[in-house]
Amino acid sequence: MRTVQYQQIVEEVRLACIQANCRINDDLEQAYKRSIEKEQEDSPREIMKDLYRNACIARDEMMPVCQDTGTAVVFVELGQDVHISGGLLTDAISDGVEKGYRDGYLRKSIVSNPFQRTNTGTNTPAVIHLDLVEGDGLSLTVAPKGGGSENMSRLLMLPPSAGKIGFMDFVVETVRLAGPNPCPPVVVGACAG
Repeated sequence: MRTVQYQQIVEEVRLACIQANCRINDDLEQAYKRSIEKEQEDSPREIMKDLYRNACIARDEMMPVCQDTGTAVVFVELGQDVHISGGLLTDAISDGVEKGYRDGYLRKSIVSNPFQRTNTGTNTPAVIHLDLVEGDGLSLTVAPKGGGSENMSRLLMLPPSAGKIGFMDFVVETVRLAGPNPCPPVVVGACAG
C-alpha cells in the first residue's frame, strides 16, 4: 500500500493547471512549424506565424496561450493500492484547481447556475475522469477545455439508414455552420457510436 499526501496532490494539480494553460504540447508546436513552412499563401502563413509567436510568448512569460482558460478537466489513473492521506482525492483536485487558477492568474469561467450566470470564482468543480487501475501508481493529467470552440459542437442521433454518407454529410455541415467562429487552430473531431 502506497500513501500519497493530500497536499502533494493539491500542489501537482495547481502546477498542472498553470502549465497546461501556458504551454502548448510539442506536437502542436511542430504542427505550427510544419504549417508555416508548407503554407504557400501569405495571409494564412502569417496567421500561423502569429499563433506560433503567441505560443512562444505564453511559454516564455508563463502567460495563458489563450484568454479562454477553460474548464479544468482532470484525468486520474489511481492504483487500487494507493491510499490518499489527509482528505478526499476529489477535494484535493478541487483545491489544486482553485489554487492553480488563482496563482496562474487564469480566467475563472465556471458558473454554479448556467441560467443565473453566477461565477464560482474558483473555476471549480473540475470535471474528473477516474480510471481505477492495478498497482500503487497515481497519474494526474490536467487538460483545460475551452468554451469557445465547444460552442461549435453538435450532436445528432442519425437513423441507421443514414449510414456512412449521412454521418459524413453531418460532419461537413457542422464544419460549414461553424465557419470562422471557433478559435484556431481548428481541430475537427467526429465520433460515431
